[in-house]
Amino acid sequence: MFSALHRALMRSRFHALAMALCVVSAFAGAEETDPLRTRLAQRLDEIREVNRFVPERALPMLQALEAEGRAAPLAQRIDFLNQLATARHGLGHHPQTFVLANELIALGREHDHTGALAKGMLLLAYSASAQHRPGEAHRLVWDAEKLAATTDDLDLRVRATISSGESYAEEGNLPKALERLQAAAALAREHGGPVHIVMALNSLARLYTSMREPEKGFDVLDEALAAAAKADSPGRMATIKNAEYGLAIDTGQHARALRALQEGLALERKIGAHKRIVYSLVNLSDFYLKMQEYRRAASYAEQALEAARPLNNRRLTTTANLNLGQAYLGLGRTEEGKRHIEIGLAGYEELGDKPELQNALVEYGAALERTGELASALHAYHRERRISNELFEKRRQQAMLDLQEKYETDKKQRQIELLRSENLIKSTELDNRRLQQRVWWLLAVVLALVAVIVGSLYRKVRQANARLHEKNRELKQQSVRDPLTGLYNRRHFLEYMRDLPAPSSSLDEQVGALFLLDVDHFKHINDTYGHAAGDTVLTTISASLQEILRETDMIVRWGGEEFLAFLPAASRNSLDELAERILTGIANTRIVHGGASLSVQVSIGYSPFPLAVGRQVLEWERAVNLVDMALYLAKSHGRNRAYGVRGFADADGVSLDEIEQNLEQAWRAGQVELSVVMGEREALRVASA
Repeated sequence: MFSALHRALMRSRFHALAMALCVVSAFAGAEETDPLRTRLAQRLDEIREVNRFVPERALPMLQALEAEGRAAPLAQRIDFLNQLATARHGLGHHPQTFVLANELIALGREHDHTGALAKGMLLLAYSASAQHRPGEAHRLVWDAEKLAATTDDLDLRVRATISSGESYAEEGNLPKALERLQAAAALAREHGGPVHIVMALNSLARLYTSMREPEKGFDVLDEALAAAAKADSPGRMATIKNAEYGLAIDTGQHARALRALQEGLALERKIGAHKRIVYSLVNLSDFYLKMQEYRRAASYAEQALEAARPLNNRRLTTTANLNLGQAYLGLGRTEEGKRHIEIGLAGYEELGDKPELQNALVEYGAALERTGELASALHAYHRERRISNELFEKRRQQAMLDLQEKYETDKKQRQIELLRSENLIKSTELDNRRLQQRVWWLLAVVLALVAVIVGSLYRKVRQANARLHEKNRELKQQSVRDPLTGLYNRRHFLEYMRDLPAPSSSLDEQVGALFLLDVDHFKHINDTYGHAAGDTVLTTISASLQEILRETDMIVRWGGEEFLAFLPAASRNSLDELAERILTGIANTRIVHGGASLSVQVSIGYSPFPLAVGRQVLEWERAVNLVDMALYLAKSHGRNRAYGVRGFADADGVSLDEIEQNLEQAWRAGQVELSVVMGEREALRVASA
């Protein structure tokens, strides 16, 4: 579960920046008249360090100062509200955080205080991020960054720039993220103190981890460690140790990773940072799961679960349960392991975090497969596939909405241009009437000018119509094509099959065929080489399929790493040979990405089309469902192979519903005939390009 916790920690970096926002000086306002520090300012300074890492201790202190803080001069009032909202956010009190952040924004508008506006917007962004609304959070951060850049508040500018970089990183725009985080580091080095330098470099080191540039990440960490020593902050040192763990584990330096975790945990215990302690305990259980030391992994997961309960943090308890379940499965305590993993899966469902639920199901299926629980593993894979399809459809719909929004924006812009043109015509006509009353001899010139303007407008309208026609053509093309591979998409295939005449017979030698392919170990490729490498694999496989199959065959991007091929005409006896050709062709395809040469394998389910039970010809949807079950049979029996549905036993003894419930059992019982085509037994290969 390290990948899930790593993403949770990436989200918690917004929280860390929110906790650090309370460092802003209490003397930023111009109306502070007493040169001596007031009692309120001194108390806020004392609470500030506690609030960064132990908000549960800071909140009661701040509540005791609430009456005084709300009645204080503007600068101290802003500082107090900011610290109070930060503590609420740190404890997951989202409604209270929302109210306090909006109070800061209202205060900024009332007094024309840009810093208060920016701080309120940042707090709203951190709260939105914690509630899984990344789009809203990123927009708020970028707006706050623009406001912060107009102030002389160095602390606010550094934090807003860091948040901006992390928002770009979450959206996958790594070059822009690197540019913003390097700008934050430069600003901190030039004008800030050790705390600012640690914050900026810590985020930059984590970005280098995501960019798979560990050498740069370790260089940045060395500088951050020196700055943390100057700041004399155990909490800051602990955050650097967490970043060091991420770099070390990604580069295979297991001893260094373990040492960093243990040192960070000791620092967190020293300051009583309970939530961070739980994160470190979960990371330790992740570490020992990777090392297959299941007894230690279970021990740390149990400690994490126990420590997380008082925090009432659903995500932490969910992750701890998943880790504990994985450890129990490794120890052979299968039923206990399943119970804890199911609790964790239910937690992700309750949180509405489907991407993490999908990843957890993949790991669950692999763990069950290792323990020999093949039926349960197949069930987990089916659940993961349903979620994968839901996420794919959601992304596709969002892409369509974005495209439609862009089209509507262009349309409105064209309407504005046309209105401007109409106003220009009316203005010209009014001027013309005035000129007619005064100077008749200029009539010819004015008419000529109007003709030129009208001609120009007419050409513009024609050009606008031509562009509109082109946009409509592009929109139609994009609605039936997958944007990554250029293959037909699932929607086009469904429309095509609905319009296809119903077949009358399935006994001819010349039939159609359905092939459903899934890339083996595709998640491993994404996790090891990045999503860009995964995209390269998908586009290369789509090109290979177009070379292997005929131009008359329809190839479809079915969803995620799945492809479907519909052959309108094929020899019934040639399907096994074609499956073998696809397995061999894709396995032998060289895929070059980022200086590395990869080769991948696929698993296949296939059948002739139409497919019949006795004289009953199956609807195409049921045929696709059987092919999908054959594909998962190939997956669960070792991958890099093809299972083909050739036909069924005597129609009187066959229950199609039972076959659809468990294809493998039906095969073993002789109710269905399957072909098995084995691919070359060769694992994922990587070589320098």
